[in-house]
Amino acid sequence: MNQNNSIKKNEGWRYEKTYHSLPEVFSSINIPKNGSFWKKLLAYTGPGLMVAVGYMDPGNWATDIAGGTKFGYTLLSVILISNIFAMILQHLALKLGIVGERDLAQACRDHYPRPVSFVLWILCEIAIAATDLAEVIGSAIAINLLFRIPLTWGIAITTADILIVLMLQSKGFRWIESIVGGLIVLIFGCFFYEIVVSHPDTLPILKGIVPKVEVIYNPEMLYIAIGIIGATVMPHNLYLHSSIIQTRNYPRDEEGKKEALKFATIDSNISLFLAFFINAAILIISAATFHGTQYESVAEIEDAYKLLSPVLGAGLASVVFAVALLASGQNSTLTGTLSGQIVMEGFLNIRLKPWVRRLITRLIAVIPAFIVAVLYGAKGTTDLLVLSQVVLSMQLCFAVVPLVMFTNDKKKMGNFANKPLLKYAALLITAIIIILNAYLVWTSF
Repeated sequence: MNQNNSIKKNEGWRYEKTYHSLPEVFSSINIPKNGSFWKKLLAYTGPGLMVAVGYMDPGNWATDIAGGTKFGYTLLSVILISNIFAMILQHLALKLGIVGERDLAQACRDHYPRPVSFVLWILCEIAIAATDLAEVIGSAIAINLLFRIPLTWGIAITTADILIVLMLQSKGFRWIESIVGGLIVLIFGCFFYEIVVSHPDTLPILKGIVPKVEVIYNPEMLYIAIGIIGATVMPHNLYLHSSIIQTRNYPRDEEGKKEALKFATIDSNISLFLAFFINAAILIISAATFHGTQYESVAEIEDAYKLLSPVLGAGLASVVFAVALLASGQNSTLTGTLSGQIVMEGFLNIRLKPWVRRLITRLIAVIPAFIVAVLYGAKGTTDLLVLSQVVLSMQLCFAVVPLVMFTNDKKKMGNFANKPLLKYAALLITAIIIILNAYLVWTSF
């Protein structure tokens, strides 16, 4: 094993060495040693944006549209709470990567017996398949809406993202981050326009941000709320963030890690605020346009697209909506396939050629989406989209529990172990996620 491509044992870890996460881009982005605050922040900006993509992928659209049309602004509080959860959990993920020098998949393989690690890998692959399913369907729907290309062909076209990822990564990791950042700006601009033309009422929005007990007692509302949590706090993002933060070439000593933590957390929180705006915007637009009208049954992306322009009286509303959806789907495919590589390499400690791994990931999502599109059409793909988010939510605890446990462990994290406030906040979030998902399973059966 090449010493330059390995990391040494830390007291709390079992294995003496392990390969670096994403070795082809590890420590490839330089941090200015004597640069200003803003120059350093710019150098660290990127991983947060790539993670934020997962919080605004097409799966969010399905759950947010369903929540807004059926229940108005009520579920805004769920989006806000989910986003706060996301900020805390992503901070823990980047902390694991910076301090533990392992991504979450590598840390699980290091800590757990092989059978447990194998089961966690399978569960994670299921979560990534569900994520990829949402991305494939979302992109295919957007292609269909914009270019009238059938869903089945649109699903096939989405496999081409493998070539895009390979081309970009060969030019350097900054290229991927730049493309992702540009598409996020496009999505943000599209939804800013949609908010302006939908003229939502401010007071109901403010009331919707306040949590309501009704969300727990209404089974239909709870189902969508858990779908929103699954679409917002995504398991694969925890693996992704703990890996891609290591692309920064910061000093691997205590001071270097402390500075990396500070700037990486700022990058993460700003990026996740953008994701919150976009998620909230989708629900607000749906609530302002369809809730309390004859269109209250609208829960599908295609129906929302067809009705936005005529209902709002804004000619560009539908087209802008579809452009944002396409940008969201393409953005998500970049990070989703990258997560698949990280998870397989981390859990199994094997190296596949990137195009092989991404092809496997894409086919796992393309095949069921293609079958459903052929058999059931647009209605079936939308139902599959919402279901994929509930599946994601149910897989979430299998990523969150190890992450919280590792970052709470002083042997593994040393002086960087979670302080009491963060420790108990993380445990509370974990408990809420487990209880909500247990309740969902109980009510389903």
